[in-house]
Amino acid sequence: MAKNLVIVESPAKAKTIEKFLGKDFKVTSSFGHIADLPSRELGVDVDNNFVPKYVVDSDKKALVKKLKDLASKAELIWLASDEDREGEAISWHLAETLGLDSDRTRRIVFNSITKSAIQKAIENPRSIDYNLVNAQQARRILDRLVGYELSPVLWKKIKPGLSAGRVQSVAVRLIVEREREIEAFTPVSSFRVVAEFRTEAGVAFTARMGKSFGTAEEARKLLEELKGAKFEVSSLDTKPATKSPSPPFTTSTLQQEASRKLYFSVSRTMQVAQRLYEAGLITYMRTDSVNLSGEAIEAAKNAIVTNYGDSYSKTRKFSSKSKGAQEAHEAIRPTDMSLQSPNLERDQARLYELIWKRTLASQMSDARLERTQVGISNDSNSAEFSAKGEVIKFDGFLKVYLEGKDEEDSEDQDGMLPELKTGQALTPDYITATQRFSRPPYRYTEASLVKKLEELGIGRPSTYAPTISTIQNRGYVEKGSVEGSPREYLQFLLESTKISEKNLTETVGSDKGKLVPTDIGMIVNDFLVSHFENILDYNFTAKVEKDFDDIATGEEDWQVILKDFYKDFHPIVAEVEENAERASGERVLGEDPKTGRQVAARLGRFGPMVQIGTVDEEDKPLFASLLPHQSIGTITYEEAMDLFKLPRSLGEFKGEEVEANVGRYGPYIRYGKKFVSLEPGQSVFEIDMEEAAVLIEAKEKADAPIAMYEGKEVTRGKGRFGPFIKWDGMFINVNKKYDFDNLGEADISELIEAKKKKEAEKLVREWPEEKIRIEKGRWGRHQIIKGKTKVDLSKDVDPLGVSLEQAIELLGKKKKKK
Repeated sequence: MAKNLVIVESPAKAKTIEKFLGKDFKVTSSFGHIADLPSRELGVDVDNNFVPKYVVDSDKKALVKKLKDLASKAELIWLASDEDREGEAISWHLAETLGLDSDRTRRIVFNSITKSAIQKAIENPRSIDYNLVNAQQARRILDRLVGYELSPVLWKKIKPGLSAGRVQSVAVRLIVEREREIEAFTPVSSFRVVAEFRTEAGVAFTARMGKSFGTAEEARKLLEELKGAKFEVSSLDTKPATKSPSPPFTTSTLQQEASRKLYFSVSRTMQVAQRLYEAGLITYMRTDSVNLSGEAIEAAKNAIVTNYGDSYSKTRKFSSKSKGAQEAHEAIRPTDMSLQSPNLERDQARLYELIWKRTLASQMSDARLERTQVGISNDSNSAEFSAKGEVIKFDGFLKVYLEGKDEEDSEDQDGMLPELKTGQALTPDYITATQRFSRPPYRYTEASLVKKLEELGIGRPSTYAPTISTIQNRGYVEKGSVEGSPREYLQFLLESTKISEKNLTETVGSDKGKLVPTDIGMIVNDFLVSHFENILDYNFTAKVEKDFDDIATGEEDWQVILKDFYKDFHPIVAEVEENAERASGERVLGEDPKTGRQVAARLGRFGPMVQIGTVDEEDKPLFASLLPHQSIGTITYEEAMDLFKLPRSLGEFKGEEVEANVGRYGPYIRYGKKFVSLEPGQSVFEIDMEEAAVLIEAKEKADAPIAMYEGKEVTRGKGRFGPFIKWDGMFINVNKKYDFDNLGEADISELIEAKKKKEAEKLVREWPEEKIRIEKGRWGRHQIIKGKTKVDLSKDVDPLGVSLEQAIELLGKKKKKK
């Protein structure tokens, strides 16, 4: 046994670190936290100073036994979890759970997994920082108190299975409030005037009029006045300007920029960054800091001078503006600035390049520009056009990198202007007056939500990604899928002395990929804001984060903070649970013309619905589910009454009844026992038998066997992961090397045999009589499988050592949990 045992958080990190340490060091992983609050009880003694009850989960017990055994044989134990609060708590749990002797235990931290960083950490050990541990404990316990006490209130007052969270609920509030602003917004029309002018040398450029016009009459009148007008340059103002680079990445700016430039979700960015960190390629990816170490600045300078020359180098030191910036990490940067394009899989390579460019650009010279503002007058009226131009005199950092913009930050970009002088005559190629509508606020993207949370001081680097994932997983928010709707607008065009009028169309209201609150999200938000205003208050949530920061620096006592919070919070929960009315988001739409009964939209047991009648009446209410694009807050009376026309009988096809209806996956046609989804744009209320027959025949053709293999049918289809063939219950993806529409016998045989081989390699062991098997999953995790029930095995459990009895017990626990 090696003299030294190093315990890190992840096996990938252990593998990288083991390369840097000699034979005297054994590196192993704790696989994250080995102890946590229990899952089936509060686990906090609120009457005894909020003392937490930490337990080791059943799937971690074997790992703890193994770590205890390794620790007992080592002379020194090095706790090397991450250097943030979460990492500090992991080290503390290891020390406590494993019963480590403080004289034989060292705590080490590093912000990059490189040989020099690891050796420096070994040379500078410290003890566990209990202020950081307490800050993490305070967050964990306070969030447990909020979730554990609020969730049952939601079950009772809205719908079973709901949950609430301190930061998550505030994030949902931001999205709901933005949606309400959009719903309340009334677009205002105006006409904007743009002209294309040409110089005597024949060079064209665009100019705009600063003033817009409220009506079509005013816009047309202006163009009438400008018929035959002579234009000249009335003013010319040229000024030098500079543009400076952005600081290196923090967690939130990396998430925002990866969203803008790489189209990564926030969680995807963090997953890829984690892999880059564990491979030793970048520094720690959870940080508020924009600071770079002296060695990093020097390495960046060398790379700049080598690649671009001395004139492009400018040493800069950035400081964090974040009031609650956590521990003194560096910004996110490459560990080796000379390595521009390491050999990595595509997403890792793209994110690494983004980090490399941003870091390098932060240490480069300003870009030097020349900005020109041109005024253009005419001899017919006082209207003046203006044009802006920008010329790059020295590109500086722009040679490498320019930060992206969000929609709400975007402006018309300056373009190039021809050489102009005051008094110079210009010829208009055309002048347009185009109707434009004021725009509602933009819906949040994942990246702009992170930006807003950071601005408000809510959450910290480690919380942004899980917060956004959680509110989507809970069904409170979803990614919008509406492409937008057409809107007509008017344009007048003056060419020479002739004015023409055009009716044009634009697409508005697209929410594709934006965060949109669901009906349940809005109802839960309104209930929480109404009854727990303090918890959902932005300033309060930011103050709690500040309290955690003060605990981390030793300025506040974590138990006092929790006590102050709970003494106000708990009585409100009890009062609301006792006295608040149920919330369903009910919206009365009118009366049923046949019966006179009330028609309302509300949240039901299975989701948003419309209802005719009430439970107080003698006759039972009638119900109909909303369509996917409909919501309780916006559905009209007419749309609601249409839903009660479903299912629509369309007739018969080949002796089978055909009807149109809506299910959990959207509108569909039912033909006998088969279901066929409608195409995008087809209405469940308008589709006729002729259109339905086309869909049915296409479905039958697609489902028809394309071959027989070993006496069993082979069919094909297209799913969420692309084209596939189905054989003997197996779905087999068909990649681009095959012609999917013309698969031959050899292709089918090759695909099936490859899949059979892959499945055989996955199988670790099985008990055919019990129909139980253990397989290696997609990410290397082993699973016990019986039918549709799957149980992940902890990574420290040997799948070959699992007995049939243990497998049955674990499957039983999973079913019981469900």
